[in-house]
Order: sequence, then structure tokens, then C-alpha cells
Amino acid sequence: MYQVFVKKSVEKQLLQISSVYYKSIRKKIDELGENPRPKDCRKLEGFENKYRVRVGKYRILYSVKDDILIVEVINIEHRKDVYR
Repeated sequence: MYQVFVKKSVEKQLLQISSVYYKSIRKKIDELGENPRPKDCRKLEGFENKYRVRVGKYRILYSVKDDILIVEVINIEHRKDVYR
């Protein structure tokens, strides 16, 4: 079981997301603790341990540290803005 850490800036972003997606995003973040690499995740090119997972129109970017069993959520944004 991995520990999931969400940066404070990401918590603020999450509070600004509409309630339609909020519950789904929260659920997906919690699921990352059980399985940090679900089948719908994609590895980000150019990074060693960074991944993204889709939740509707939003993307959750996170890093996985297998040696200490930690998942750190780095960013949550709309798909058009997340990679800028």
C-alpha cells in the first residue's frame, strides 16, 4: 500500500474544480494508493517516474517513488492547460 501525498497547491486547484468532477478525481487519487499504475495511466515522456491519469476532462499528474512507497500528486488541471 502506497501513501498518497497531495501538494497544497494541488489541494487549492482541486477546490476550484466543479462538483461534477470533484468526487471522481478524489476517488481516483485514493485509488492510486492501492495501485499507483492503473491500466489507464500513461507514463510521461522525458521523466523517469511521472505518470498521468485521466478523469473526464481533467488530468492528474503524479510521481511514484517505489523505494519508499509514496505517490505524490503534482498537478490537477483541465486537459487543455495541464501540460503548459
